[in-house]
Amino acid sequence: QVQLQESGPGLVKPSQTLSLTCTVNGASITTNNYHWIRQPPGKGLEWIGNIALSGSTSYSPSLESRSSISRDTSKNQFTLQLSSVTPEDTAVYFCARAADGTRYKYDYWGQGTQVTVSA
Repeated sequence: QVQLQESGPGLVKPSQTLSLTCTVNGASITTNNYHWIRQPPGKGLEWIGNIALSGSTSYSPSLESRSSISRDTSKNQFTLQLSSVTPEDTAVYFCARAADGTRYKYDYWGQGTQVTVSA
C-alpha cells in the first residue's frame, strides 16, 4: 500500500518561504515521478511542479521563479519550497505520485495540507 503524507506549517507570513515535505511509504521515490499540486479556495487544481525518477525537476511557468523541489532518498521524502509567498498562495497543497510509466496520471495522493498566508 502506497501512502503519501504532506507536512509543514499551516500558517506562513507574506514574503516568507513556504516549505512542505511529502513522506512516501510503500514505494521508492526513485521509481516514479512525484508532483506537488495545490487548490486555492474556490478554485480548481493547479500543478506546481514535479521531480522525476532521475531527480530532474519541472515547474509551472507561473511559479517557476519561486519554486524549488528536491528530494532526500535516504528518507524517501521530497520537498517543496515556495518563496516570497503572498495571500494568493493560500491553498490546500497536495503531493501525488504518477503511475508507473506515466508523468501525469496520478495513482496516489496525499490527503492534502492547508497552508494559509497571512500576517
